[in-house]
This record gives sequence, structure tokens and C-alpha cells, in this order.
Amino acid sequence: KLEQYRQENATFAPREVEVAFLGDSLTDGYDVAAYYPQYVTVNRGIGGDKTYDLKARLQISAYELQPQVVVMLIGANNMDAMFEDYESILQDLQKNLPETKVVLLSLTAMGGEHWGPKNQLAAYNNVTIKLLAQKYGFTFVDLFSALYDVSLGEINPAYTVDGGHLTAEGYEVITAELTPVLQELLGK
Repeated sequence: KLEQYRQENATFAPREVEVAFLGDSLTDGYDVAAYYPQYVTVNRGIGGDKTYDLKARLQISAYELQPQVVVMLIGANNMDAMFEDYESILQDLQKNLPETKVVLLSLTAMGGEHWGPKNQLAAYNNVTIKLLAQKYGFTFVDLFSALYDVSLGEINPAYTVDGGHLTAEGYEVITAELTPVLQELLGK
């Protein structure tokens, strides 16, 4: 995918990309061009990525583009160790993209036998993500609460295909949460 991203990058002028989405399979599966037709978007998600994978590919995924906004959702694949790299990613973004606005998405609610038991850790980690957003002057968006079904104690089943990955309905919820934030940041 990195070679594909490098080739795509060459087709954009600096700052032409309004929103670059960075992340793992949740981002990779998000058809951002369809959900945000009003913006010039790129999807820089790679399934299976952990925080350290994203950190290693920031040059191609973000810096070469100099996007106006970066939206980042990362950490589900290494939740227990995600903060070994998470803050350094934020520092790198701030240093290398000083004009870019950064939106940090919370980890999503999850469900089922495999993902469901991770909800408590995800919720705990989301507090840290929110605090880091405040520390760096970035925007935080809480997806966990929007996707969570209190009566079940996990993600609303309509929003997930397997407890961890999202359905079209799940992506619609994310889009509804993110759209007003992007409108505010981009002024349209």
C-alpha cells in the first residue's frame, strides 16, 4: 500500500488534500471519498497496523501531502501498548505539519467474544487520548460513546460486522460525529 500511497501523493499539490485519514483497518475500510464528497480526501489506512507501524510511515502517509487536516484513528491492534508510540506520533505531526490541524478519534466500542472484553481498556485509553489532544491543542472526537449500546455493554450490533470492524451504518455514525468537526476546522 505504501507504494500506492506514494504514487497518489505525487498527484497532489502541497495542502491540496483537505483531509488525510490515518489509521488501521477501521480507516482502511472507510470510503472517505463517498462519505465526504465536499472535501479533497485521502485514505491512509492499512489493515492490521499498530501505532508503531503508523509512526514508521508518517512521511508517506501524511508529511508528503501536507494536508490541511489529519484525522487519526489508531491503537485497536495494540491497545495494551499503544501509548509507547502514540504521543511521539503526535509530537512528530506537530513538528512536521505545523500548519495542519489534527483530529484524534477515540477507539471505538467493540463487541463479541474476541473484541467485547477490550471495551474497558478502550474506554480507559480514550481518556488518555482525550488528555493528549488537550495537551497538544488537537481536536478529540468520541466515537466510543456514539457506537456503544449501554443496554448491551458493547457496540450496537447494527454497527459492526464482527465486533471490531464497522458496517456501513457504523461508518454513518462516525461520519455524523466527524462532519461538524471538519466543517468547523475547514470553514465549509
